[in-house]
Amino acid sequence: MKESGRKQGAASPCAACKLLRRRCAQDCVFAPYFPADEPHKFASVHKVFGASNVNKMLQELPEHQRGDAVSSMVYEANARVRDPVYGCVGAISSLQQQIDHLQSQLAIAQAEVVHMRMRQFSSMSGGGTAGNSPENVSPSSRHTQTQPTMSLFTMDMVVDQANIEESLWSC
Repeated sequence: MKESGRKQGAASPCAACKLLRRRCAQDCVFAPYFPADEPHKFASVHKVFGASNVNKMLQELPEHQRGDAVSSMVYEANARVRDPVYGCVGAISSLQQQIDHLQSQLAIAQAEVVHMRMRQFSSMSGGGTAGNSPENVSPSSRHTQTQPTMSLFTMDMVVDQANIEESLWSC
């Protein structure tokens, strides 16, 4: 049976005490959060923050907040190991750029859907016949035909799509 990261009866040190090569006391502040079977967690936290700083941080916090603090330290330490300059801020920034790009792609797709529905609606309502639809008119005779009036909504969608495409090219 395990209790706070150690076997009861045997003095199996937690990952922190094992890495620091010291005896793991019964009241070890690291033991509940850095069990012996997960040495990589403490190794990365120790590399970035140092054992004494982690010890101080944990001792200053109430016990109910220590688990969350350790999770945050492990996440930040792993991010710092991967990206020493930006750490988790770099990861967050990268994810935010992906979100922005995907949102603009979604807006373009939604605008295309609206455009296709408007075209379908106008062809079903008799606004255009198959012989006179813009797809079937030759390019030379297009400029002589009168273009149907666009609704304000459709014009807004075209302007929004142009702004989105322009912002995509500027990235």
